[in-house]
Amino acid sequence: MKITRKHLIATAASLGVMALPLTAMAVSFDTDFAGSLGFTSTDLKQTVLNIITFVLGLLGLIAVVMILYGGFIWLTAGGNEDKVGSAKKIISAAIVGLIVVLLAWAIVNFVIKSTVQVIT
Repeated sequence: MKITRKHLIATAASLGVMALPLTAMAVSFDTDFAGSLGFTSTDLKQTVLNIITFVLGLLGLIAVVMILYGGFIWLTAGGNEDKVGSAKKIISAAIVGLIVVLLAWAIVNFVIKSTVQVIT
């Protein structure tokens, strides 16, 4: 069976028309952006904790992406020792960064919980 350009365009247009209701239903009219991010508290300590948690989560995500990037470099090295060495350095640095982020998160949570226990 030969697929012509006309059939391909008709199929793509049909699928596009069928997908329109899905995108229309995905729209949200919620304007409480701070609330959706968890920044609804008026307490200064809770706001600082939310910001620190968000930043540490972002840094953890960057570390994981760097590990994946190093793995991609290693896989595409093709036996080139320079690229393999570079990939190993990227992966090891990203793992150290991830450990630092996890330790920072643990320290922040420990300090916050300790101050909450002292206050109450």
